[in-house]
Amino acid sequence: MTATTPDTATKGTEVPATVPASSLPADTPTYDVVVVGFGIAGGCAALEAARAGARVLVLERAAVHGGTSSLSGGHFYLGGGTAVQQATGHEDSVEEMYRYLVAVSKEPEHDKIRAYCEGSVEHFDWLEGLGFEFERSYYPEKAVIQPGTQGLMYTGSEKVWPYREQARPAPRGHKVPVAGDTEGTKMVMDLLRDRLEEAGAEVRYETGATHLVVDDAGTVVGVAWRSFETTGHVLAGGVVLAAGGFVMNPDMVAEHTPQLAEKPFVLGSTYDDGLGIRLGSSVGAELKHMAEPFVTAPFYPPSVLLTGVIVNREGKRFVAEDSYHSRTSQFVVEQPGSAAYLVVDSEHVEYAKYPLVPLIDGYETLAELEAALDLPAGSVQETLERYNDAADRGEDPDFHKHPDWLASQRVGPWAVFDLTLGKAIYAGFTLGGMRTTVDGEVQRADGSVVAGLYAAGACASNIAQDGKGYCSGTQLGEGSFFGRRAGLAAARSRVASA
Repeated sequence: MTATTPDTATKGTEVPATVPASSLPADTPTYDVVVVGFGIAGGCAALEAARAGARVLVLERAAVHGGTSSLSGGHFYLGGGTAVQQATGHEDSVEEMYRYLVAVSKEPEHDKIRAYCEGSVEHFDWLEGLGFEFERSYYPEKAVIQPGTQGLMYTGSEKVWPYREQARPAPRGHKVPVAGDTEGTKMVMDLLRDRLEEAGAEVRYETGATHLVVDDAGTVVGVAWRSFETTGHVLAGGVVLAAGGFVMNPDMVAEHTPQLAEKPFVLGSTYDDGLGIRLGSSVGAELKHMAEPFVTAPFYPPSVLLTGVIVNREGKRFVAEDSYHSRTSQFVVEQPGSAAYLVVDSEHVEYAKYPLVPLIDGYETLAELEAALDLPAGSVQETLERYNDAADRGEDPDFHKHPDWLASQRVGPWAVFDLTLGKAIYAGFTLGGMRTTVDGEVQRADGSVVAGLYAAGACASNIAQDGKGYCSGTQLGEGSFFGRRAGLAAARSRVASA
């Protein structure tokens, strides 16, 4: 990444140059905490800082609050015995939640996972304290998100081998009481806006941070900002970067996550351009997991399709079909040609109302299927014979699919659905971001802290590290949780330096 001057608009992979504090006039406005971005992480950071007594300024480039968070369905990954878990009879504990998140993490940061699990019930209560309640109900089906307002469902691979043997499964996907699969979080963001107004925080819309202000010691002490053609600076005791990911920046995507540049429909808002990450880079922040995207093309519901088998171009299975959809999808894109097919017999096939994975055709014989898909002769027949014999015994020695989804696929014709990247409708977003401490302090590669700078949400690296280990609700859950911690830490630093 190359550096730009303070007078140059940042774009692409360019890193904004820092502004020396000594160059600013004596009457530069000063706040205790400045938060960059008003999505779930920034909103929670600002609210906690304001409630701690800090004078808070939020800079949001969009004309309204919410960011990408407002587009999402409203899953928060929470556990350890929340009120919804208890009301629906689902036993969970801090330790079991901790074991599961450690097991699915690519490079588990144990202190963060421990803090998240130990604070999960309190965080659940804090979220409801904004002015809503998660419905005390459970959705038992295998789905991407609850179709109605049910408050709880499984949203990860908790029941998938080997995780079900490493931690007792429990549903932890808490959905806000808004029906449908999009914009549920907007309700939470509206409540955050109201609570911030009550707490006395100042929010400037259509105003974005452009550069960080640093003193002679390298401490971050403020930001430069732009609103249309107007520019200026503010000083702060602590700066919290919560400006989203980089999925809308083609240059950063090409550099770090080229999978997202190929064919998926990207999930994000206009301002997910990586500016927060590049601002962190300008003061030496280490970036982690930048090459790890979330990509998915769910083939369920209907959940009965999970009884089928997924094969690659060699006609062989390569993943447990009952995995969480992004785990399955990540394995698919790693196959030759990023190609895979779901094969389901006529006794188990159902068709989605709005399919993301298209039906190729139905085939009277497996030989016809293999020929039509240009798969090795006899490959699918051999795969199904092995799978069917094991399913009859209630086991899956190859991939350990859960017994709930084991069923032989012997009755023709066989339907084939195309999971291939570019054929199925894949969606994705970025997961990488700045290295931070458990309190959101931005860190360099040697582990030292960039004084005065904090980060949370999609521009920070916390629990969500790759698509194989992802659980729906992780980003809203960790964004709000670690956003709160970053805001409190920034407010405390203001008190300490006063």
